[in-house]
Amino acid sequence: MTEAAGSADGPGADAGGTAADTAAAVSADLRDEGEALDGLVAEIGAESWTLPTPAPRWTVAHQIAHLAWTDQQSLTALTDEAAFGRAAQAALAEPGRFVDEGAERGAALPPAELLQRWRTGRAELLRALGQVPRGARIPWYGPSMSAAGMATARIMETWAHGEDVADALGVRREPTRRLRHVVRIGVRARDFAYAVRGLQPPEEEFRVELRGVDGELWTHGPADAGQRVTGDAVGFCRLVTQRIHLSDAGVHAQGPDASRWLEIAQAFAGPPGEGRPARSGA
Repeated sequence: MTEAAGSADGPGADAGGTAADTAAAVSADLRDEGEALDGLVAEIGAESWTLPTPAPRWTVAHQIAHLAWTDQQSLTALTDEAAFGRAAQAALAEPGRFVDEGAERGAALPPAELLQRWRTGRAELLRALGQVPRGARIPWYGPSMSAAGMATARIMETWAHGEDVADALGVRREPTRRLRHVVRIGVRARDFAYAVRGLQPPEEEFRVELRGVDGELWTHGPADAGQRVTGDAVGFCRLVTQRIHLSDAGVHAQGPDASRWLEIAQAFAGPPGEGRPARSGA
């Protein structure tokens, strides 16, 4: 699955400002991320919906169908905890098939119907997120999340699948400050990446310093940490969503544990992904 892993509460969820302010700000970014991807597919012809994307066996239609399916799963988690619990049990029993079947069903729809279904689901999810009571936790495939955390997770997934859609369409997307949400999830999911592989995560925190949009420096972790990760924020986001190979990410580690993390990093729940081959073929 490409849903967010573990501790993915959104930026600011544990910092200053009210929970309502944080959720509203992150939800606005989620709305904008969805609209940006919508703009890529809104006017494409039927043949473009069948173009293959870098994800094996998935077309552009599969990518949008998966987003629509996951939005619906998120809405169910917000509105019907019992129904979501049943769905989560089925998903965790066979995560690969469960996700693929959802994408297959949506991809079989006429493009106009699929697009409208995705749009309707996005709007309903945003409304539901805006009604979550302060301090409430939302069940998910891993630990529960706040409203801001769920919105952050949806930003991450919308952006990641949007990368595959853009690749299929031959479009280059300009990065935005919304990527700081993806960076945060990638950093906070560090220990999950170890745990899902049956590995013991390092005890010490790492320092992460990434060049963000317009030359901003996006940082996480203690400034005096003995091990660190530096480089390009876009490359880091592509790496933790497994849209790029480490050798192509423009991200570097100092220290053996930090190096190992970059080899296994993932921001999404579920089993380890296959990743993408290096552009050099190495």
